[in-house]
Amino acid sequence: MKLIQIYQCLCDETRLRLLHLLMQGPLCVCHFQSVLGEPQVKISKHLGYLKTRGLVTAKRSGNWMIYALPADKARSAELKANLACLQDCAAEDAVFKRDLARLKKLDLACAPAQVAEVCGSGKGCCC
Repeated sequence: MKLIQIYQCLCDETRLRLLHLLMQGPLCVCHFQSVLGEPQVKISKHLGYLKTRGLVTAKRSGNWMIYALPADKARSAELKANLACLQDCAAEDAVFKRDLARLKKLDLACAPAQVAEVCGSGKGCCC
């Protein structure tokens, strides 16, 4: 993965917010919609952009697309360093703090299996 490719992805606030949320674990589009308060089309467009550039992975689970960061061993050193920097910088930013607070309030127990692994439930998405 080229460094310029990573920085092209990081130059948009919505994509930064999506990546920051994915550092907490895999999520479906409906979770991003709830947290960011943005329409599905906008979220999907940005996730597609990140996916085609290798910054996120996607897996279908029934009607839902589950997005995640690439497995740690599949992440380039440049991506790891930039995600760590994002996490550090976001810790002091009100928008990113609010996103994490909203994510923690979501009932991830309603999520598809890949997301539910994080919370221990295997139910379908209720969003």
